[in-house]
Amino acid sequence: MSPQYFSLQADNTFGLKIQARQRIIADTPNTILSAWQNSRRRHQPFLLLGAGSNVLFLNDFAGIVVLNRIKGIKINEQDKAWKLHVGAGENWHMLVEWTLKKGINGLENLALIPGMTGSAPVQNIGAYGMEFKDVCEYVDILNLNTGITQRLDREECAFGYRDSIFKYEPYYAIIAVGINLSKQWQPLLTYGDLARLNPVTVTAFEVFNTICYMRKSKLPETCMTGNVGSFFKNPLVSYEKAEMLKMTYPGIPSYPQVNGKVKLAAGWLIDQCQLKGLRIGGAEVYQKQALVLINVGHATSQDIIELAKTVRFHVGKKFDVWLEPEVRFIGAHGEYNTPIKAIL
Repeated sequence: MSPQYFSLQADNTFGLKIQARQRIIADTPNTILSAWQNSRRRHQPFLLLGAGSNVLFLNDFAGIVVLNRIKGIKINEQDKAWKLHVGAGENWHMLVEWTLKKGINGLENLALIPGMTGSAPVQNIGAYGMEFKDVCEYVDILNLNTGITQRLDREECAFGYRDSIFKYEPYYAIIAVGINLSKQWQPLLTYGDLARLNPVTVTAFEVFNTICYMRKSKLPETCMTGNVGSFFKNPLVSYEKAEMLKMTYPGIPSYPQVNGKVKLAAGWLIDQCQLKGLRIGGAEVYQKQALVLINVGHATSQDIIELAKTVRFHVGKKFDVWLEPEVRFIGAHGEYNTPIKAIL
């Protein structure tokens, strides 16, 4: 008799009909550790998942999937800052809104980013001129190999653009994060409609509402249309490469970085290839934002992969810029850490 499998369709925002051999909801570190130990005894794969908002399952999962739902928010008010200790299973957007209602500013630029708080450091989530690392003080992890919890400070997290140590340490289960928000609030008004706001009179709630409006106007709601937000990272190129592209494409959006690189807008590059609306099977390039791939109905993992391959090929051929995925690929036995060309 074949083993019973459990649906993960509601646990991945692409809405793919994926299953796992076992599905566990964990509200304590001990539950996570117990599930991990069981997976070792049974010689089965193990996957710790938040909201499934940045993963693409390529196959049914042959082991245990644990949904991290460790809750709790603690506030420590100090003279110059608010210190927050937040459970990994708290919804990120709800945390942003909750802090603002408490009169605690500083997270508004990261509004409406889907997922759980514990996923924020993994990807070093970012939007509208801000990244998680800008407010991170520490990350508490459970070392699955030793069963010991430890606290990593911001430097130990090795944050980069959509990157961190947590992508390369599979035995680190994030259980909480520490956030430091200065009381000397300064609005970040660099991108999009934010630049139209008055920096002297603007409030954090105005920034929050503006960002929510911008994101809703160009990003589909995952509850209505399966997607993971931005499928590709905004590429970083050399200054010389950016200048060469500007000669051919004077309107190309570009953002110089402190490390001398230049960030390009992946959505713009895809849009210039006229790929909006391109459909393969049940997967489509979103009409309102070319950076988003959507499940228009009954898409398979392979549909999405083939669409992503096509997008990447056209952008590479036109601009000699090869996009890298922001989404994480999950196979039957765990996350793929192979070079991207092995998948796309």
